[in-house]
Amino acid sequence: MKNRLITLSIALIAAAAARGTTVIPPSFDQLVDQAEVIFQGGVTGVRSQWVGEGAQRHIVSYVTFRIEDTLKGEAGSSYTMQMLGGTVDGETMEVTDCPKFQVGDRDILFVEHNGSQFVPLVGIMNGRFRLQHDEASGNEVVVTGEGHPVANVSQLGKDEEAISIGQVLSTDQFKSEIRSRMKPKAEQ
Repeated sequence: MKNRLITLSIALIAAAAARGTTVIPPSFDQLVDQAEVIFQGGVTGVRSQWVGEGAQRHIVSYVTFRIEDTLKGEAGSSYTMQMLGGTVDGETMEVTDCPKFQVGDRDILFVEHNGSQFVPLVGIMNGRFRLQHDEASGNEVVVTGEGHPVANVSQLGKDEEAISIGQVLSTDQFKSEIRSRMKPKAEQ
């Protein structure tokens, strides 16, 4: 019962917040521009704990990544994101549309305001791109957090189905698109 109360409370808070704030999917250029840190990495640990006291008490999860490639900012050899929600001693606190990470996941992440924002990804779920093995091509490819294959970065934030039209981008192609957007405007 207590577990359901926490989930219900968070759902009510999230519903109230949703009425006041709507996440408009960012364009690819907005993802790159707004991110303080962009990296490719694999999840090596997920740890949740209670923080705060009384009415301010809540669960926070710490997701640690082994950094494979830093594309923007300083990520170091490992990077830990702090996110609202998680499970501690059988009690779960969930945030609607918040990405869930598991050890072994590999992603390219667009991070902003880590430690001061309830989900430190640009556009919440829009700032996560999963890396998956494509059986047909044998390549590692990029999919959105919702699992849509990414073939056209210019369609991100516009038409979720259009991003899947065409050949799915490999990890290297996707990272090349990120790097090309980071060049000073005068060079483009």
